Amino acid sequence: MHTTRNALVVLAQHQHDDLALTKAKQIADLTHAHLHLLLCAKPNGHSMYLKLMQEQLAQEGYDVSAQQAWHDNPCKTVFAVQQAEGCDLVIKQHRADSALKKALLTPEDWHLLRQCPSPVLMVKHANPWTERPILTAIDAGSDDLKHRVLQVGILSHGHDLAHLSHASLHMMSAYPYPMLSAADPIFQLKESIVTFYHEQCQGYQDEFDIDDEHLHLAEGPADQLIPHVAHQLGAALTVLGSVARRGLSGVLLGNTAELVLDAMESDVLVLKPWDVIRELEALAAHH
Repeated sequence: MHTTRNALVVLAQHQHDDLALTKAKQIADLTHAHLHLLLCAKPNGHSMYLKLMQEQLAQEGYDVSAQQAWHDNPCKTVFAVQQAEGCDLVIKQHRADSALKKALLTPEDWHLLRQCPSPVLMVKHANPWTERPILTAIDAGSDDLKHRVLQVGILSHGHDLAHLSHASLHMMSAYPYPMLSAADPIFQLKESIVTFYHEQCQGYQDEFDIDDEHLHLAEGPADQLIPHVAHQLGAALTVLGSVARRGLSGVLLGNTAELVLDAMESDVLVLKPWDVIRELEALAAHH
């Protein structure tokens, strides 16, 4: 995100204290990025509201543009505008759906995380990131090329944002419970698992200057531990990633980001590997 030049800000209708806009301004203050405001709505009386907002931001010194658009549903609208404007970050306020609605329909924000080619920042609070912990969540046990590239991307974003925000950088990884039946002896004992994960993290620690005090290894499911560690640290931002899985439904992203979203108190930045980005861009262009 430190290299963000053009951010797409998804505005909420009928909401003047929009967290996404507040956060976008804070990011622009750090990165000098252009802000493209998007109101996902059919043509109606919002045009004056958008114009006034654009003028106000311009008067405050921001490089800003704005549009109102609609392509069948909010997610399709975001994808279409993101591609058309060449935005390298999407900023949106997260709104949790009810348990009943989630049981019946895939939440809109999940669709956005799965299908948006660019990184997505889900905003949960209005507070600046300045001088507050930034947490990077990786899967240190996965050492295939796709995961390694993603881990480096997560840590690189976290490192640069921590530098820009004068914040402390933390790294965490969940590790599995020991299983005596595991084929690999390493995963039969907790002590050997912890040692293995610590060794896996060492290279990342050296590259991004993270000492053991800022490394957090925890036993259990990542989707439960990430919100817990972020809460303990009082993190302002959590950076994590998604790796594609293929199935009958086509591209489906790993769901840790989706599962933690409602439970997080910090903002959540979700990244994807380059091959997934390329595939999603091709899908977006096709549609």
